[in-house]
Amino acid sequence: MTAKSFADMVTIGRIVRPQGRKGEVVVEPLSDRPDRFPSLRQAFVAGDSGAARPVQVRDAWPHKGRFVLKLEGVDSIDEAERYRGLDLRIPEEDLSALPEGSYYHHQLRDLRVEDAGGREVGRVEDVMKTGGEADVLVVRGANGETLIPLADAFVRAVDLAGGRVVVLVPELLDAKD
Repeated sequence: MTAKSFADMVTIGRIVRPQGRKGEVVVEPLSDRPDRFPSLRQAFVAGDSGAARPVQVRDAWPHKGRFVLKLEGVDSIDEAERYRGLDLRIPEEDLSALPEGSYYHHQLRDLRVEDAGGREVGRVEDVMKTGGEADVLVVRGANGETLIPLADAFVRAVDLAGGRVVVLVPELLDAKD
């Protein structure tokens, strides 16, 4: 694989802490498919100058809603501690294909957000998990930050090819015009 930028990869988990005495690490899954971890053989962490540094996964197993990973060459608690807080990422091409009309949340970042009349609201800065029924689009625009539920009642269309999301703008946003 050619050297890829870590920033261009997709986060699938975050290393929370060491586990045990032989260099295992506990990973909080942040993936569309947490079931990917038992079969995961390679992932990437941030290396020098923003490059992706590969890590080989020798073994993985579920543990209390998370996963424990044994990484190649990490054989002590001290070595595992160096990975604490690091994101695990994979190249976008390693993601499973989605059905037509579906998308991954990371694909929404930086898309133009507009209302049904074509007025720009801003750009998607992030997709925030709230613990509620719907995640929330964090949109940054001329009126500052706007939070829009990622639900059918508010998101009318996602046009990845056209680089835009069409939303029903909350009434309060219109009052600022």
